[in-house]
Amino acid sequence: MRAKRYGLASLMLLVAILLVACGGQGSSTAQPSSTWRRMAADVLSTMDPSLNTDTIGGQTLVDTMEGLYRYKGQRLANGLATSVDVNAAGTTYTFHLRKSTWSDGTAVTASDFVFGWKRTVDPATKSEYAYLFSGIQNADEIMAGQAPASSLGVSAPNATTLTVTLAHAIPYFQKMLVNPAFFPQSEAAVKRYGKTYGTKATAILTNGPYTLKKWTGTENTWTEVRNPKFWDAKNVHLQTITTQVVKDSSTALNLYNTSKLDDVSLTGQQAASAKTNKDFHAQKQSSVFYLELNQKKVAAFANVKLRQAISMAIDRQSFITKVLGDSSLPATALTSSGLATAPGNGNDFVQAASAGVTQYTAFDLARAKTLWAAGLKELGQTSVTVELLSDDTSAAKATAEYLQSALQELPGMTVTIASVPFKTRLARSQARDFELVMGGWGADFPDPITFLDLYVTGQSYNNGQWSNAQYDAAIAASKTTDATDPAKRWADLVAAQKILTEQMGLVPLYQRVQAHLTNPKLKGLQYSPTGTYNYIGATVTD
Repeated sequence: MRAKRYGLASLMLLVAILLVACGGQGSSTAQPSSTWRRMAADVLSTMDPSLNTDTIGGQTLVDTMEGLYRYKGQRLANGLATSVDVNAAGTTYTFHLRKSTWSDGTAVTASDFVFGWKRTVDPATKSEYAYLFSGIQNADEIMAGQAPASSLGVSAPNATTLTVTLAHAIPYFQKMLVNPAFFPQSEAAVKRYGKTYGTKATAILTNGPYTLKKWTGTENTWTEVRNPKFWDAKNVHLQTITTQVVKDSSTALNLYNTSKLDDVSLTGQQAASAKTNKDFHAQKQSSVFYLELNQKKVAAFANVKLRQAISMAIDRQSFITKVLGDSSLPATALTSSGLATAPGNGNDFVQAASAGVTQYTAFDLARAKTLWAAGLKELGQTSVTVELLSDDTSAAKATAEYLQSALQELPGMTVTIASVPFKTRLARSQARDFELVMGGWGADFPDPITFLDLYVTGQSYNNGQWSNAQYDAAIAASKTTDATDPAKRWADLVAAQKILTEQMGLVPLYQRVQAHLTNPKLKGLQYSPTGTYNYIGATVTD
């Protein structure tokens, strides 16, 4: 999911980021309350499960919606699914659903999943997450416009039974179902609200722990209120969650120290100084931030030597120390570390996939200049001028300025900066209306494919429009011929990541370890592998 973000996104990006956490608090004057006050790096863009792409919307959807499963810590737990039957081939899943209701009191049924999934995969919806449905029977044909959305391999034999037929086994299928794209949607609500669906609190229908209030689509604050109709309402103890957009780290720190927010995320000098605070909490996230190079806008970016030179010109550790000020980690791959381990020996995926290709993400300005000169010579050019698209938060601006300075060390490289609001940056990225942009991705589920799928040729999130046939073949093999052989599938994914790193289809920068100050009176908040928080069971105590 786009990090902000990201965050996060975000990501964030920096892309949009939801900035929440569990840890300790800096102001001793904070009063216990059944209200939890958190911050986000930017505005809430949409509450349409088919259209959301960032972690701010993702967290809010997780708070207000319930799908088949949700994460409780690192464990996949039942949501509306009470059990599932899977055939021997791993191609038919029959989910048995508990009784539950929408926020208006009407029943949530299996047909709501059928409608929501078909709506998301329908090309007319223009969902950027439709690709997640690839592998469900007829999904690829539907997305290609060769079959109607009604032919998707999902059906509702009755109100509490959902049957899904896959074209082939997908070993991570159940893990994917925590993504909001797989949440149920009320057909009646979607039709009733039409184009306004998901754009304001009064134009949605939810079925989760909280209902959304005080949001008309543009506010810098919004409120979530406990939903008494939620099937597990007895374990939802926080009455209210409020979110405030804060784009400046100094402002965030002040709001925390004056007890106006219970959780803040810090960057730069504020993050560095906060490490000695008793309320400091460093949250390692499955989010990686990177530079996307648009090869269709800047023809020079099609040259692999220039892409490699850009990567080697960036001192990632210096950037983290001087700009982020937190405990983030230099990225050696698109995939985040700590996400997946090898079958049999438990080795980390990034460690395996980085072996032999670390030179492409290591700072080496001399080598970068040599590659840069060679690439320009191959193109018959002496210079390259590009615009770096960035968010308008203080952290994003500092990041853009650091990258501008680093890249202009390459002879003939000129970088200008365009700082825009998150929504604008996101829209331009999606429209591929950029030359160079800071992006980010947070894992949608704990498997490397959640990252590597992004850079298949023609994929909706492949905004830089990089393409490599060997990469595509490795990803395809991991999903088909090798899908049920863990060792072969692992080898396919490792090979794909190596190709992406060596060819610099994007330039990985850092894996986020977010610096938080958090009120210690919050207990029981759980953090998932997908970078979202589960507030079910959380309490605020004296």
